[in-house]
Formats: sequence, structure tokens, C-alpha cells
Amino acid sequence: MPARCDYLLRFQPLFRRYLWGGRRLAAMLGKPLGEGDDYAESWEIVDHGADQSVVRAGPLAGQALGELVRNHRRELLGEVQRAGSVSARSNESFPLLFKFLDCNRTLSVQVHPNDQQAAELHPPDLGKTEAWVVLHAEPGSKIYSGLKEGVTREALAAAIDAGRVEECLHSFDAKAGDCVFIPAGTVHALGAGLVIAEIQQASDTTFRLFDWNRVDATGKPRPLHVDQSLAVIDYATGPVAPQMPRRIAPGVERLVECDKFVLQRREAAAPTTVGGDGRFHLLAVIEGQVQATSDPLGSPLARGMTALVPAAAGPIELKPQGRAVVLDIFLPG
Repeated sequence: MPARCDYLLRFQPLFRRYLWGGRRLAAMLGKPLGEGDDYAESWEIVDHGADQSVVRAGPLAGQALGELVRNHRRELLGEVQRAGSVSARSNESFPLLFKFLDCNRTLSVQVHPNDQQAAELHPPDLGKTEAWVVLHAEPGSKIYSGLKEGVTREALAAAIDAGRVEECLHSFDAKAGDCVFIPAGTVHALGAGLVIAEIQQASDTTFRLFDWNRVDATGKPRPLHVDQSLAVIDYATGPVAPQMPRRIAPGVERLVECDKFVLQRREAAAPTTVGGDGRFHLLAVIEGQVQATSDPLGSPLARGMTALVPAAAGPIELKPQGRAVVLDIFLPG
């Protein structure tokens, strides 16, 4: 009898090394990094082409997330199966991607296309709407989110040519606990000194419009995508401030609700239940640790660990060991 997708799924992380990374994914989140000081991202739950999360334990151990979507679609995704995308790929793959980022240096200034724009790329992809939760911020660490009021395409293009893009960007000093919502078309960058939890559409489409006039060891700048960036920016967005959390139940705050995902923050000092509502739930522990029922590994989910509750798993009880904070992400509808 084939294995069922009806228990808590835990996956092997995939690490990405970029020049702006560091070692805090290990120091703060317990990630098993190798040698080197440029570990930038830990892709925790992903189904995007060759980038696949692999189940760690239980009857489905060794299977990739993409296989689960193909072979156990209803059990995994439940009643709500897609995140508002017009792309056919949303019907073939897991719609969300969750990662942790160590911003040891300031990232380039970027923008992502929406679903319609990304569908016209070669090859086509999903658009990329995302949200960040700040886990750690050094004093003075900045988030760049949106253009300043009144910045037009022409003004931004002139600033890019002059190497003065920062003058067009809205920014603020970040602090732990901030949540920032970045819809597709929003200009953005993460500053140095941040550790971030990010939920996004399952897309890797990024246009880089400015890299702070940096050059590599040979004196060459990184490639930019200026024309593509200027074409997909939503110039009406303006400055983007941190989200105002909305309390929807004792210990539960809704941080983001959009057509791509819902992001909630659960603070638990006593057992709480997730799931059993006909949809999957993506869980990420950002403080403390919890013991989850239906977990074949049996060990607690500690800070920096993630899990996927398939729709068929039913209610999962999370028992905190002391105080714990868990991000809970699911599809709208």
C-alpha cells in the first residue's frame, strides 16, 4: 500500500552561498554549515525546478516536495491548492518558498515581476510577492522598502545613471519582530546586519537595478537588469512601512494577508493546535522550541527549524517547552 501524506513533514535545508552571506545561520539558527563565511540563505521548503526539499523521515523519507505534489496533491494541499497565480506552474508545484537569510552585507536593490509579467519570460515563472520577518537586527541595520513619494520612472532612471539610487529609496532602521510586506513590483533591499525569515511565491525571478556601485576583485560590477526593472516597478506603491499586526485570537497575530499567502505569528506558552482546516500549514519556529504530534523524528522543533503540515494530517498539537514563537503560513481562501 503506498505511503500516505498524512503526517508532519520535515525537510533537508538547501544552502545558498553569496558574497553577502556569513555564519549566523549556524550561530543563531543552528544550521549545519560547512566551511566558509558566505552562507547567505537556507531554503527550507522549496519546489522550484531542480531546487527540491527532500523529506527527512517517515514513510515518505527521501521523496522530493515536487513528487509529493504530483503524487499526493489532495492530501498535501487540501481544498485550497493555488495562490492566485495565472501561471500554469502554480498547478504543478508547491506554490510557496520559505527561507532564512543572513545579510552580512547589504544586498543589491531589486524588484520582482508580478505573475503576468513573469509568465512572459523565457522560461516562464511565477511572479514574486514576499514578506520578511526580522529575527535579528544589528544597531543601525536598514531595510529599503519602496520608493520615496513622487519618484517617477524618469527620476529613478536618472538616479541609476548617476549612481545615486539610494536618494530615491524609502528606508527605516529595522528591529527584531518587524514584518515587511513586499508585493511584486516593489523596489527593495535588505541592509547589512539582518537575519530574516522570508516567505515568498515559489519563484527565483529577480531583477537587480542597483548594486551600490560595488565592483568585484577584478574591478567589474555585477550585472544589472535596469530595463527589466524599470518596466515592472509599481511607481504608485511609494514608501512601505512595517506591517501593523492584527490580533485574531489569543496569542495569534495576523501579519500579512494577500492573494498569495497568509502569514501569522503564534506566541505559545501552552499547547496549541494547527491544521485540521482542509489546507496545508507551513511552520517555522523563530523563538524557543515546540514538540509536535505526528512528527516521525520525535525531536523538538527548535529555533530555525521548519515543518509542513499536510492538509490530510489533520490537527497537529504544538507543545511549547517554555515560551515559543512560531510563524504559521497558509494559502488564502
